[in-house]
Amino acid sequence: MDEETNIREQLFHDAVREYIISLLLFIILYVCSYATICAFRRKGDREEVYSDDEDATVYRISLWLCTFTLATSVAAVLLLPISIVSNEVLISYPKSYYMQWLNSSLIHSLWNNVFLFSNLAVFILMPFAYFFTESEGFTGSKKGIMARVYETAVVLLLLGIVTFGITWVASAIIDNDKSSRQTLFDIWDFYLPFLYSCISLLGVVMLLICTPVGFARLFTVMGQLVVKPKFLRDIDEEIYTAKFEEDSITRKLNHVGTMANGHSNGLSNLRLRLKEVQGERAELEKRRQASSLRRNLGYPLVMLLLLALTALSVVWVAHHSFMLLIGKRKLPVGAKEMVLGIASLSVLGSVGAALEITMIIYFMLASVVGFYSLPFFKRLRPKLSDTTMTKIIGNCIVILVLSSALPVLSRTLGITNFDLLGDFGRIEWLGSFYIILFYNLAFAAATGLCLVNKFTATVRQEIVAKLSIAFNREKRSWSNASNGSPPNSKDE
Repeated sequence: MDEETNIREQLFHDAVREYIISLLLFIILYVCSYATICAFRRKGDREEVYSDDEDATVYRISLWLCTFTLATSVAAVLLLPISIVSNEVLISYPKSYYMQWLNSSLIHSLWNNVFLFSNLAVFILMPFAYFFTESEGFTGSKKGIMARVYETAVVLLLLGIVTFGITWVASAIIDNDKSSRQTLFDIWDFYLPFLYSCISLLGVVMLLICTPVGFARLFTVMGQLVVKPKFLRDIDEEIYTAKFEEDSITRKLNHVGTMANGHSNGLSNLRLRLKEVQGERAELEKRRQASSLRRNLGYPLVMLLLLALTALSVVWVAHHSFMLLIGKRKLPVGAKEMVLGIASLSVLGSVGAALEITMIIYFMLASVVGFYSLPFFKRLRPKLSDTTMTKIIGNCIVILVLSSALPVLSRTLGITNFDLLGDFGRIEWLGSFYIILFYNLAFAAATGLCLVNKFTATVRQEIVAKLSIAFNREKRSWSNASNGSPPNSKDE
């Protein structure tokens, strides 16, 4: 009896410890996410500027929901890094008293919580936040916060019914048997995982498009952030140009200010442009004050690091595709049980684990940069202190979809051998050999094409321009010859 009681007490204390650790981690992520959203939200959209308490409450609730979603997205990105680090720590310190809290049960609970919060955010919270900000209450109903809540709930319910119907039809078409029809009301165990499987497939397809584009775009972005050597960029000339434009705008402001009445739009535009030019000149002044060591070594090292990581990712994916073909790698189906601290999942040990974490974070960074570089999604790109609440909601949904698909992408491409835990491993299409092989080959090919396009764009444009000039010159010479007129001296 005493032994059974001790076991129950131990299980209770372990559960309480896991809840406390998960709560502390989520609070840290929530605070960081709140600070990030506050940095991007438009200053005119803050709740204290609303004259109506109802609008301020709606704005505040939507802000909280967006913060929760962004915190869940960051947690999804950190799932694999935390799991890999935990495994390596338990291998290095298997009997340490201070590492007893770090165990397989804690990691499993983190994966399950992130999966649950991701479903909650993508299917309920974010649609509710969007409809809540756009709602005004039903016609004829008493105005107030509850009227907007009722309207949002009804719209969300109708959307859920439509989504449920589409999911049931799609599952019946894909799996045409009696079991798919008999599970009509089995929402939690069948339809939600199936629907999340479709969302994860969408996220993985988005990563297939965005990540190769981001690999190429990162070279341009980092080139703008890092101070270039003097032979690549003349900062003194740029400062002189900015100063000249600032003086010109100042003279225009003085001239317009002396005129009587009107021109308020022109004045506001000039003041805004003057502020931008002053900010650009201040940034250039900071770059000019950079040390010669930072200027001459920083840019080449950053470019070499990006090139090495990108080349390594292509080689890694190509090697994984080859190992899949010869049957040396298993499909990324999740493991039901996994015990940490038994053996390192990387051949290189701790160094390999650190490299895997670096590659996972690099893939996420490249996917975000690539997404906002696509032509259609450039308008969704957030701006510091100038992002509306609707755009914040849209960005939170995008980041959530990309981050939730990141563990699946990393396991599919063989970036890590850590198995997908919890419901992440129940995604149905992960068991298809042809889908996994095609995805690996397509990713390697898309990355190679984006890099070739990036580094040969200037040469190709120059070749096309020369060929166009030569073709036009030859065309004019043939036209002159057919008309019997002497060739133009310029063409000669």
